[in-house]
Amino acid sequence: MTVPFIKDLFFEFEFISQRSRGPGGQNVNKTNSSIQLRWSFLDSQILSEEQKSMIARKLSAIISTENVLYIRSDVHRDQDMNKKEVLQRLQQALIKAFHRPKTRRPTKPTKSSQRKRVETKRHKSEIKKSRQGKWTD
Repeated sequence: MTVPFIKDLFFEFEFISQRSRGPGGQNVNKTNSSIQLRWSFLDSQILSEEQKSMIARKLSAIISTENVLYIRSDVHRDQDMNKKEVLQRLQQALIKAFHRPKTRRPTKPTKSSQRKRVETKRHKSEIKKSRQGKWTD
């Protein structure tokens, strides 16, 4: 399943700027450099129902009880950098949500590996049998 582009979903996001908790010294107390992204993904016009259910199932750690996805960044001192950080985190989260592992197809062992396994077992058995003999003095 393909991951939708963030730029296609951009109009559905709500960005909220807040006071930062991160680095910045006294500047943290004066500027709203932290960014919080809120996205009500169930109301999305671009995502299919299957994609919405995959997001709800796999990203439940960052989804509130109101089915709103929250991502916050206060890593950088600059608001624009934090906005880019939030969008990158969202992109990674969507990649994670839409990832489908390859289905495992069972394979049979080769004839040579079967033969080798049996020979190894036979050899180990003979070694153990040779240890069981009575000692003669």
